[in-house]
Amino acid sequence: MTEAEWLACADPDVLLSALREQASDRKLRLYGVSCCRRIWHLLRDPRSQHAVECVELVAEGYLPVNSLRMARLYADQAADYSHGGPALVAYDLVYDPPFDAVAVAAQRAAGVRADAEGTNAAAESESEAQLHLLRDIFGNPFRPAAIDPSWLTSTVVALARGIYEERAFDRMPILADALQDAGCDNEDVLGHCRGPEPHVRGCWVVDLLLGKE
Repeated sequence: MTEAEWLACADPDVLLSALREQASDRKLRLYGVSCCRRIWHLLRDPRSQHAVECVELVAEGYLPVNSLRMARLYADQAADYSHGGPALVAYDLVYDPPFDAVAVAAQRAAGVRADAEGTNAAAESESEAQLHLLRDIFGNPFRPAAIDPSWLTSTVVALARGIYEERAFDRMPILADALQDAGCDNEDVLGHCRGPEPHVRGCWVVDLLLGKE
């Protein structure tokens, strides 16, 4: 895939496939979690929600990967109880290694929303949302940004950490202002912070500032 094809592509499954050899397990899992959180209201079984939260904790390094075995048990119980449906999204997500698991979970999440709303337009809308999530997390792999250490002022780092830990992504424009005050003139970085797209844990700008991969 070329950069022009990456930028023009409107299919999140195609973009995800292009990342197979370079995406970290952490970012893959956070992408899968963000897709699940979009249909959180449909994952009504607490065991499904617990499984998704477990995947996020594994991604963040708070739990070991072998914790996914227990998460898989909870997700399997929820899927059996509800005879599939939305609970299968969580069940798909808890497998390791994460690439295929995340891809299947994201695809199923779009289908679950379509089933819930009874329209193909819902699936298309979910697919578009997943595209934005993927671009927020992975950025443009053909033009990776580098952080100038001089940008990492105490204000910038504190803002980035607060945004990440509190999921306070409404503060992204404030982060852009702080970066600009620190001397950042990278239009990709500033534009992403000020752009209209949603931001989630794993956002490539916040990750860069916090040294996460």
